[in-house]
Amino acid sequence: MTSVPLATIQHADGRVELKDAGALRSSSLYNEDLAPVPVAKRDWSTYNYAALWISMAHCIPTYMLASGLMAQGMNWSQALVTILLGNMIVLVPILLNSHPGTKYGIPFPVFARAAYGTAGSNLPALMRAIVACGWFGIQAWIGGEALQTFFSVIIPGWKLLLGAGIAGHTGTEWLSFLIFWGINIGIIYRGMNVLRIVENLSAPYVLIVTALLLAWAVRAAHGFGPLLSQPGKFHSVRELMPVFVPSLTAMVGFWATLSLNMPDFTRFGRSQKEQAIGQTVALPTTMFVFAAMGVMITSASAILFGQPIWDPVQLVGHFTNPLVVGFAMFSVVIATLAVNIAANVVSPANDFANALPKYISFKTGGLITGLVGIAMQPWRLLADPKGYIFAWLVGYSGGLGSIAGVLIADYWFVRGRVLELGDLYRTGGAYEYDAGWNWRAVVATLAGCTLAWIGLVVPALRPLYDYAWFVGFGVAAVLHVVLMKALPPR
Repeated sequence: MTSVPLATIQHADGRVELKDAGALRSSSLYNEDLAPVPVAKRDWSTYNYAALWISMAHCIPTYMLASGLMAQGMNWSQALVTILLGNMIVLVPILLNSHPGTKYGIPFPVFARAAYGTAGSNLPALMRAIVACGWFGIQAWIGGEALQTFFSVIIPGWKLLLGAGIAGHTGTEWLSFLIFWGINIGIIYRGMNVLRIVENLSAPYVLIVTALLLAWAVRAAHGFGPLLSQPGKFHSVRELMPVFVPSLTAMVGFWATLSLNMPDFTRFGRSQKEQAIGQTVALPTTMFVFAAMGVMITSASAILFGQPIWDPVQLVGHFTNPLVVGFAMFSVVIATLAVNIAANVVSPANDFANALPKYISFKTGGLITGLVGIAMQPWRLLADPKGYIFAWLVGYSGGLGSIAGVLIADYWFVRGRVLELGDLYRTGGAYEYDAGWNWRAVVATLAGCTLAWIGLVVPALRPLYDYAWFVGFGVAAVLHVVLMKALPPR
């Protein structure tokens, strides 16, 4: 028996809120962290969303993105165009999935209940969460490297203070990693308002510091160095395409996670216009500019130190002035904290809470994220740049593309952007389907994943894997619409 829809307030700007959420508080699908945000508390502006993306894009993996592409044979301009194009492409699903967050004030896992069912939403939520845990570990390891460099300069004998360590890393390297990990978890326990403050302050700070580093490098090297004149090994489009295609997929995969869970942030938006403008202006431009800065600084480093140094933490490690190192490492820590918490903790914290809303809060979900991030051994993911781009980024993008395809097709084409807000938080409503699962969405997702990943085991179909995100997205979106129209839920 379908329950009576809860009364809602429809605002003139299109945003929707419940008249009274009190009836939902006893539901097993409800907790305060997942609840729809009242319109009066949706106060994020254009600047907040621009600052969010600027601070997330100003991270060391972005700085080093071009290095992996140039290592495959691209010249600097080909690498930067690939990065820009990839981010312009992924901006489309990001904006499409941002809409329901702003309209209904709901986070990603609750939004997913409409397409997958009240129980089935855990499939995309936990798939997204595991990827975020991996990213959390990667960023925490990078932040730990920054602390390790800082301590090595100010504390004599720091590197071997705790012995040789294990797995090729000294004891103090592990300690620095755990300290940075703890700082992340501590901030998560302070909540979303503290997060917004961190993002707003870090965005302009990191941009200014990077610009200063670029100015120093160019002046000290008396130019931009050899990388900008490096021709690359591809002399025709035909030669470039076998590397360009998986590289483009990897660039889309870089933010494929956020293309799903932007409702976690846009649920706080003052209007659709403000969140859309903030994201459109900030994402592709910041990724391009910051990656370009990385190329130019690295090129200058080849003159200064005899070899190109892509990792900015290692570059700063060549300095001996404790004040310079301290300032630089503080900047790296701020940049890494900003991206790690926003991009890699907010979503999985909500995703884990969605699995057991009455037992897992946002804070507990954040702690689970941190522990799983350690278990995924980020030092191994970062050990091989080729594996990082072509295995990790391309591989998981196929799965996330499939989820994005289902969510976008369901919200924009099946439902025409209309959701029953109250039913997202209770059993027996419009999104109960079959025991809480919409098998159509699950079948579409699995079909998308299968075709995106089949090239790993069937060599003849390898091109499908190179286009993993696009294949997963297209197959899942089309199949979901077909199944929902041909075999509609009762």
